[in-house]
Order: sequence, then structure tokens, then C-alpha cells
Amino acid sequence: MSRPSLPLFAAWRQTLRAGYSWKALRGDLSAGLTVGIIAIPLAMALAIAVGVAPQHGLYTVLIAAPLIALCGGSRFNISGPTAAFVVILLPITQQYGLGGLLLCTLMAGVILIILGLLRAGRLIEFVPYPVTLGFTAGIGIVIAVLQIKDLFGLHLASTPQHLLEQVNLLVRALPSLQPGDSLVGAACLATLLIWPRLAPKVPAHLVALAVGALLALALERMGLPVATLGERFSYSLDGIEHPGIPPFLPDLALPWNLPGADGQPLALSFELIRQLLAPAFAIAMLGAIESLLCAVVADGMTGSKHDPNAELIGQGLGNLAAPFFGGITATAAIARTAANVRAGAFSPVAALAHAGVVLAAILLLAPLFSYLPMAALAALLLMVAWNMSEPQHVAHTLRIAPRSDVLVLLTCLVLTVLFDMVLAVGVGLLLAAGLFIKRMSELTDTAALNRQQREALQDLPKHVLAYAIRGPLFFGAAEKALSVLRRLTPGVRVVIVDISAVPLLDMTAIAALDNVLRDYRQQGVALILSGPTAQVRLQLRRAGVQRREGELAYVRDLPQAREKALRWLHDTAQEALAE
Repeated sequence: MSRPSLPLFAAWRQTLRAGYSWKALRGDLSAGLTVGIIAIPLAMALAIAVGVAPQHGLYTVLIAAPLIALCGGSRFNISGPTAAFVVILLPITQQYGLGGLLLCTLMAGVILIILGLLRAGRLIEFVPYPVTLGFTAGIGIVIAVLQIKDLFGLHLASTPQHLLEQVNLLVRALPSLQPGDSLVGAACLATLLIWPRLAPKVPAHLVALAVGALLALALERMGLPVATLGERFSYSLDGIEHPGIPPFLPDLALPWNLPGADGQPLALSFELIRQLLAPAFAIAMLGAIESLLCAVVADGMTGSKHDPNAELIGQGLGNLAAPFFGGITATAAIARTAANVRAGAFSPVAALAHAGVVLAAILLLAPLFSYLPMAALAALLLMVAWNMSEPQHVAHTLRIAPRSDVLVLLTCLVLTVLFDMVLAVGVGLLLAAGLFIKRMSELTDTAALNRQQREALQDLPKHVLAYAIRGPLFFGAAEKALSVLRRLTPGVRVVIVDISAVPLLDMTAIAALDNVLRDYRQQGVALILSGPTAQVRLQLRRAGVQRREGELAYVRDLPQAREKALRWLHDTAQEALAE
């Protein structure tokens, strides 16, 4: 037996099978340029949103994106920082600092690699749509609330972790509203809303940032201050502080040697790893969900087929390597991937080219980024949050979905907003599973035979009862379905049960059936199971539920069950006469 090959480089194998040409290369380079331009401000804004300096978002694209493209399983996925992680990463940064965030990302990368090696890529199909829609909508709301501070230039006394506390502080901080920041934020939001209708081929967020930067310069000259990226962030070079982001490549650094929340180097310990394990697992799960959903979207747009396990390993390697160069958590981004496909991408070369654009921006344009207004970046993330929350889909689902799915969606949304995404997804999955079990149990019932089945049995004596069980016999339905068999009228000696419509049974059902057999044995009643599938017969045999003459029999169909019942009644009558 051959050992399964390591699921790596699947996207490149797909590319070679599809045939690579100069036309494909031109399409990849064009798409890489387009997506790279889109990724630059988003990467910086998302890094700021999770509580770290903007260059860390660019480093994520620079390191993680090409590595994921090289090793992953989707030809079209574009990876980098995404808005979905803000609600998970921000609390980690607040509690453990930059070093803790990067260490947690590294641990998440290891978990993703393990998931890929265990061939767990298909498990994503078992996450219900209401759960995904609920927590993404909740994340969008949380991100939107986080942007209000910079959008209006508010000065908060502290940085609370929970949304209700954030809203309370924002309301108290309204007197500190800055007219300059508010005007820039409003202008950028208006541009983001209007520009796609005027010139859809030109990225609206680039135009919005340009409008915001020019308006901020004009307002500064008029005496209205506007907070900029250069005022908020700086870097040190040769002992001198410079505004903005560094115009050079990141150095290799161990994440646990970087500052923690107290500004001191993070001390690596077993206790620290234990504390970060839960958020690392949450990062890995969300990264797996978002990356594989993104790959499915890309497949739908291109007609391609991704390798989910290779994609998980690629995402894991990217998140394993990026923290050593200051990169934060990366995953496939649906919006950037869609833009990549629409721009003519053919292979992972487009993702490599998009990282090259970010590299050029760091080396050549870093000083210009200092003039970006914080309100403009907040407006950009506010629009990302709106698109991510998908209010139209949420409203549509609430209108047409079954009440159980609506309950799951609203539960996930509320828990994400009020508590955190990990709790929301866990509770959502449990609730969805419970409701699914309830619905499945309602499909399983034990009833009298229909007309056709009664005809197959012909006229049976009153000492024989006949039932039919339809549906799977599992822990949610077994007791209810088999309890009917215990309600016997006096004088019954044989019970025939048609189980041809039972596709499977579990240990709960086997245990319940064993109890029924024990009760029948004490009452002198025989049981005949008609039409069991091969799988059901195998499960019963493995569980030790064996045929026993005069007590239990498996037969092929109802006519055979009739013959068996009549023979047992005759044998019982003969034994009684003999006694």
C-alpha cells in the first residue's frame, strides 16, 4: 500500500496541468499590480486595528502571502491581514503586546499545518451557513465600532475590550470630537460610496485616501488639525525617531524577544504558551474557515478546483514564518481574491507579484504614508466592516430561513458582539447541532405498516404485531422510536419490525434494542427484523446482537417474516401441547 503524498504545491501542479503561457504571465503580473495596490492601505489599516504599527501589516503581505502562494492549494487565493481577525487579535495585543500576538500567530500556524496533515480540509463543510453569517456579521459590527474613535478624532480615557464598555466611552468622549478628522472621515466615506458608480475600474479606496490626504493638508493650513499616521506611529533609526513606517525590510527576530504589553521583552514559558493556546486555536479555526471559503469562491469564479489540505498547510507555513519578520496573522482574503480573478490572474504568480508591489511600496513610498489621515484609514475599515457584515444577506436570511436557523444566526451575532467570536462559534455549532439532531429525530418514527406492507404479510393471527421504523436510529431518536415496541397487548407472541428504511444505527440504538430484546425474552415474545441493510446487519453482529431461534431473527423481506412468524407460532403451540 502506497503512503499518501504530502499535500504541498498543489496550486503549482494545477497551473502546470492547465498550461502556462506568456499570456497567463501578463495576466498574473497585471492582477498582481492591481491587488498589490489594493492591499497596501488595507494591510496598514488592519494592522492599526489590531493594535500594532502599520508596517506589521505590510510585513505580513511581504512574507506570508508569497509563502502561502508557493505551498498552498488554491491558484487564485490572495492572503494577508483580514478584517475577520480584528476581534481575536486586538485582545491578544492588549494583553500580551506585539510579542504575544506574533507568538500566538506562530502557534496558530503550527495548528493549521497539523490540520492539513490530518486531511481535515473537508471539515469546513460541516460549519453551518447561519453560524458563518452570524459571526461575520458580528465581527463587522465590532470593527465598525472600533473605527468611530479615529473617524471623529475622539480622545478615549482607556481602551476597553468589550463592546458595551467601548460604546459607553465613545458616548462620553463625544465632546472631544475633532472637526478636521470628522470632515476627512465624512469625505472619504462619501468617496467610497460614490466613486464605484463613476469609475468602477479605479479602486475607490485609493481615490478616497488621496482625497482624505489632500483635504487634511488643506484643513491643517486653515487651522483645523487632523491626526495622521506619521503623528501616531514612528520608528527608530540610529537612535533617532522618524515619523511613519520604516523604509527598509524587517529584521529576523524571535517573537518571544519582542515587547509584551508592559513594553519589556516577552519571556517564553510553558505558562505563556498555555495561556495563548486557546486564542491560537481560535485563530487557526477562523483562518481555516476563511481561507477555504475564499478558495471555494475562487473556484466558483474560475471553474478550478482547490486542494483544501494543501491550502491549510500553506496557510500554516505562512503564519509560521511571518512572525519571525514582524508579520501578523494572515489568511486568504475574499475581496482581494475576487479582485485578483477579475484582473486576469491565472496562477500563484499573481500573489507573488502582489507581494512584490508591497515590497516596492515599503522601499520607495514609506515616507508618503506618514501623511495618511487616521480618519481616512478608519473610513476605509468602516466600509470593509459594512461589506463584511453583509446586511442584505442577513436580512434576507432572517426573512426566509427556518426559525431554528434564525435562532442560530442571531445567537452567533449577539455573542460575537457582546463577548467574543470563539464563544459565538462554539455555542453556534452546538446549537446548530442540537437543532439538527432534533430535526433528524423527527424524521424517525415507528408506525403501523402501510397497505402494501400489510398485503405482503397477508392475514396474520392476532398473536403477531407488525411495525415499520423509518429513518436513522441514533441517540436523538432511538429511545422514542423503539419505545413503541414495548407497548404490547396481552397475548402477543411475535413482533415483526420492518427496518428496511433504517439507514444506520448507533450504540444508543443498539443498547435500546438490547433492552427491548431482554423485555421480550422475559415475556416470551419473539422479534423478527425484516429487511435490514448490510451495514445495519454488520453493526448488530459486531455488537453481539445475534440471531437466536425463537427469540430473534433477521429476514430478507416481509413475506419471509410472515413465514418465520407462523413457523415460530406453530413450534410454540406444539411445545405447549407436548407439555
